[in-house]
Amino acid sequence: MQTELERIQFIGFRSAGSCIFLDGKLAFELNELADSRNVLYAFAVDGRLTYIGKTVQTLRQRMAGYRNPGPTQPTNIRNNGNIRDSLAQGKRVEVYALLDNGLLHHGGFHVNLAAGLEDSLIRELKPPWNGGQKELSLQEMQPVS
Repeated sequence: MQTELERIQFIGFRSAGSCIFLDGKLAFELNELADSRNVLYAFAVDGRLTYIGKTVQTLRQRMAGYRNPGPTQPTNIRNNGNIRDSLAQGKRVEVYALLDNGLLHHGGFHVNLAAGLEDSLIRELKPPWNGGQKELSLQEMQPVS
């Protein structure tokens, strides 16, 4: 049986780098995927999938938000803490990315692959750093009788 990390690698996620402490501060060592836009990205701690997110910015810009979160950015603050805690425990924190190849269209409109896959992957794989499901099914929204 495949792990969650193996499952996302199977659909095209590639290693994009890792998180480290540099002079006591959180830093990201990113590879050639750093300047890619419309990216679905993931964090893995010691080989275990922990978070899935998307960005229309470059991956480098998105990771900068985790490195230096603003006071009104709860996701950035939460994941900054999660990454720091993991690194402090001596764990390896890796970044993976799935790029939008621009080939997916519907009715003449481009479909952002990252945006299209994020909710399904979170719902199916349940990464622990994702606070909860992004959306509820119609059945889950029905009142309980």
